[in-house]
Amino acid sequence: MIEHQRRRVGQIVGLGALVLSSAVVVSGCVPAQVQEISGTGVVVAGMAGNVRQDSVLARTLGVLTASETRSVPGERPNSGAEPVGTTVFPVPSNAIFVAVGGNDTAPGTEEAPLATIKKAISRAESGQTVVLRGGTYLEAVKIPSTKRITLQSFPDEEVWLDGSMPVTGVEPDGGRFAVEGWTKEFDASPTYSWGNADGTTPGWTFVNAEHPMASHPDQVWIDGTSQRQVPSLDDVVPGSFFVDYTSHRLVLGSDPAGKEVRASSLAKAISVQSPGSAIKGIGVRRFSPSVPHMAAVTLESSNITVEDVVIEQTSTTGLAVSGTDASLRGITLRENGMLGASATYADGLSAIDLEVTGNNTEGFNHSPAAGGFKIGRSRSVQVQDSIFRDNNGTGLWFDESVFDLTASGNDVIGNRSHGISVEISARALIANNIVADNQGHGLKVNNTSGVGIWNNAFVDNGRPINVVQDPRRAADPQAPGHDPRQPFPDPSMTWINGPVDIRNNVLTGTTGNCLLCVEDFSDELSAEAMGVTTAGNVFHRATGSSPDWLVIWSRGAEDPAVFTTLGRFRNATGQAKHDMELTGQAIVDPVTYRVTDTVRSAVVAQPLPARIAGLLHVPSDSLVVGPVGD
Repeated sequence: MIEHQRRRVGQIVGLGALVLSSAVVVSGCVPAQVQEISGTGVVVAGMAGNVRQDSVLARTLGVLTASETRSVPGERPNSGAEPVGTTVFPVPSNAIFVAVGGNDTAPGTEEAPLATIKKAISRAESGQTVVLRGGTYLEAVKIPSTKRITLQSFPDEEVWLDGSMPVTGVEPDGGRFAVEGWTKEFDASPTYSWGNADGTTPGWTFVNAEHPMASHPDQVWIDGTSQRQVPSLDDVVPGSFFVDYTSHRLVLGSDPAGKEVRASSLAKAISVQSPGSAIKGIGVRRFSPSVPHMAAVTLESSNITVEDVVIEQTSTTGLAVSGTDASLRGITLRENGMLGASATYADGLSAIDLEVTGNNTEGFNHSPAAGGFKIGRSRSVQVQDSIFRDNNGTGLWFDESVFDLTASGNDVIGNRSHGISVEISARALIANNIVADNQGHGLKVNNTSGVGIWNNAFVDNGRPINVVQDPRRAADPQAPGHDPRQPFPDPSMTWINGPVDIRNNVLTGTTGNCLLCVEDFSDELSAEAMGVTTAGNVFHRATGSSPDWLVIWSRGAEDPAVFTTLGRFRNATGQAKHDMELTGQAIVDPVTYRVTDTVRSAVVAQPLPARIAGLLHVPSDSLVVGPVGD
């Protein structure tokens, strides 16, 4: 079995960190011109000229040990699942085999395989493995609650569950192209409840008025290119299609002559209902679940393992977890219609080495749910060493009573809303992540208690770190977001920010108006009352007025204070005694990401507690600024 490694994305490969032994004395925060200190293994951040302006890291502080090496920009092994057809999982001697061209009356041996996965599961005893030979299977699979089954690919063979079918009989039709007798129909319920209408609260509906067909699961591809569904025949133009459920017609806008046309014919791909089951080494594509289906692949019981699986091009959500102690490792979730993945009541969830990219292709509203991975009402959750990139929404979102969560070692890049959002939750650790080029905030902390923000790099987001309190309170039974499994009110879930410890982070570049922003829209809590503290961080701006404000700092009922320099912030609040402000050009080498010999910096890092050090794979009490790479 291939062991996954921590990887970076493109130009984000190898963002450095300043690592010092605990014997080095750290004091002060006044920028100083220093040279590389030979013989000590210490290098501090510096200025670099002639930097490529389109590089994310060309504007990022990178600090690292002198002996650390860097990958060539863009050179990165695959993250997420290994390519379908390349995995090698052991085949048990009592496995049941399925093959395209098999026979469901056969014994199910390697020499005489069955034809369908459904027959193999019905014949299997609990604890057996169903092995799929290479090929494409048009099936909806259910592993029942009475059987613990592993479903996996044969070594080095490419296996796909494909929810689409070839479309034939297309004829010209008045400048368009039509199929008569089309009977495939899907439920277009826009919420998680069958038959319910969408909400009416502005900004809180699933379907965006600009994308009215988002919740309609029908899908069509011409030579692999997805076509856009439109609501009426008059709207059909090249690149689009219309399904007339009344007259049973499928109408295409593009000429399919000489091309392969496929359309989704199945809603669900896999439903796992038994504890201890596993799915390994297969691909799932082109299924059309409705929003209330939750996802094309659903994990509905405890201790389920999914490993080296690709889920792509589903109409709504790729994967949904609703059972405890699920283990997700090496999963690729891409180009799904609403979300890459969701998890609810998923206590003990472990998600490692995911690649969640390009999701919400249908243009659902970013709230209440769209984008990369959204997790709610779960306890003891870890998301590590994963990539959340280019999702149309928030990359990684913890929301509604998530307790004891860890997000570490992730690359969260180029998402169209926030990079990471932690909302009405408690006991959250955000450590060792690269959060870059997100259109919303880099990290949004909203009504969440017990937050540690350690050793991250926030690069060219909206507000790099945005800590915001709003009027919602856990004692209000009408406020959505309570975990009904917990007592009310839940003493572990106050919905009040704080304490929030911000340590050893790099904050550089913003399209917002501040680098560190703490506000209370309920006009009750100052930053001090919320317990927001900051130390060991590096604040970097291209100029002293970009952005104008370095810090926004809540004063409760009064308007928040704003500070244009770190010194003024320190003098007014007593914070930032071990923070550093840098102003000027980019401060890393654009090719190697090593800092230059001449630097403008000061040593400010705070010693790492054992838990943080473990996530960074460095000794306890190490002095580290920013994330540590491989």
